[in-house]
Amino acid sequence: MAIELRQQLRLTQQLVMTPQLQQAIKLLQLNQLELVNLVQQELQENPVLEEAEVDEETPAERDDATPEDFAEGEPSEAAGIDEAPGGVAEGSPNDPAEASPADEMRALDELPVPGEAPADTRDGEENAPSDAEKIADVEWESYLESNPMTGLESRGLGGEDERPSLEATYARRPSLAEHLEWQLQVTPLDDAGREIAHWIIGNIDERGFLRSSVEEIARQAGADEADVEAVLAMIQTLDPTGVAARDLRECLLIQIDTLKVGNALVRTLVEEHLDMLQKRDFRGLTRATGATLQEVADAARVVGGLEPRPGRGFGGEESVYITPDIYVYKVGDDFHVLLNEDGLPKLRINSMYRDVLSSESSKDLEKDTRNYVHDKVRSAMWLIKSIHQRQRTIYKVMQSIISFQRDFFERGIAHLKPLNLRDVADDIEMHESTVSRVTTNKYVHTPQGIFELKYFFNSSIGRFDGGEALASESVKERIRKIIESEDPMRPMSDQRIAEMLKAANIDIARRTVTKYREAMNILSSTKRRQIC
Repeated sequence: MAIELRQQLRLTQQLVMTPQLQQAIKLLQLNQLELVNLVQQELQENPVLEEAEVDEETPAERDDATPEDFAEGEPSEAAGIDEAPGGVAEGSPNDPAEASPADEMRALDELPVPGEAPADTRDGEENAPSDAEKIADVEWESYLESNPMTGLESRGLGGEDERPSLEATYARRPSLAEHLEWQLQVTPLDDAGREIAHWIIGNIDERGFLRSSVEEIARQAGADEADVEAVLAMIQTLDPTGVAARDLRECLLIQIDTLKVGNALVRTLVEEHLDMLQKRDFRGLTRATGATLQEVADAARVVGGLEPRPGRGFGGEESVYITPDIYVYKVGDDFHVLLNEDGLPKLRINSMYRDVLSSESSKDLEKDTRNYVHDKVRSAMWLIKSIHQRQRTIYKVMQSIISFQRDFFERGIAHLKPLNLRDVADDIEMHESTVSRVTTNKYVHTPQGIFELKYFFNSSIGRFDGGEALASESVKERIRKIIESEDPMRPMSDQRIAEMLKAANIDIARRTVTKYREAMNILSSTKRRQIC
């Protein structure tokens, strides 16, 4: 078979994600805090971008001003910077009515290409706009009119009172090991005992239990087992009570001894019948101990007040403070959406770099310098446009959610309706993936509380009579209320709850009730049983 070379012409289609599109997608799925960090990073890396530090007057304020408010010789429409939503500062155009987003994008495409002659030289027109004027036109003047004023700052809302304190933000809780080491400094131990104590503390897990045996610690520390037992007994007297226990039974007994609990039945239940106590088999406990049902209930209540995990209050994950990305306020009969722009700088392009790309100045620059400035200016303008697009998209999605879930905002969780991404995507004429990115890892402050945007998208639970379906979160709320109102001595099983929901015309299976109950971290009926 002969091998030969051939040339073929093929026409194919493929989706190419430009860097600008990738940046817009990245910004879209960031929450407010992540967006602020990204903008701060861009301010450090891109010299073209700068932050507008002084809040200038808005067009409405200038229209309302009288001639006496301006200094003599100063024009009434000063060439200032107007704050735009999304943390972007906009340059005031000479004629705002003539500017439009289409003109801006056209001007963006007409930015000078490095190495090419200026436009006025190629066309031979004396009055052709310079490159500096084109860049000035691209600074998104008309976005102030085309975009809603969605920021908290534009409405005079928000403030320092709603922020967490510095102590709550920066304070770090000591770990259990650090807490024990600190107490070890005031214990009457010699150097050998402290060495053993360090080995014991190092083998305590986050729950506060000792995970190694005395034999293993003695081998690690090179000490006698009797010495390890003595040091371990001393550590078990430290705070928190019950620390360094080898199992749950020993942990509870240490706490009983420390608290000097005088009820002998409490110790008996922990030493001999802990398994039955965990299953809340009170009648079996009465037969095993010979005590009355009320005495067993009182002793079980004492045991329930002890701490099964002594290390619970130390270390672990730091507290996460949720900063809402969106605020929804009810004014009259309408709900208003405000985007949280706290800490988001107002961006603009440095005028010095605009002059660098002007036709007069660019002639004196080297090609590499001109290319560098051109790339940075284009990158800055795309960042500004992407932030605008992000804010506008979030605003539209939130308004659509309000229109679908108005009953929830009015009356609470029980009136939440089934909703999916396609419903919102069709309403705002965007793709489902865009709505998914917008609702990921973002929170909204509503009159009903703070919720993640994903919370409003629920599967539906049907009704027997074919009526309006219910959202799964609404059914969860019903299950929670049923359990809260049950008799603690006779808690309802999942089957009984399912029957009650079916009596309320809700088509739901027992296993679905179990799944929803476990999702809400509610114990089963046997573990909820109490004796008053």
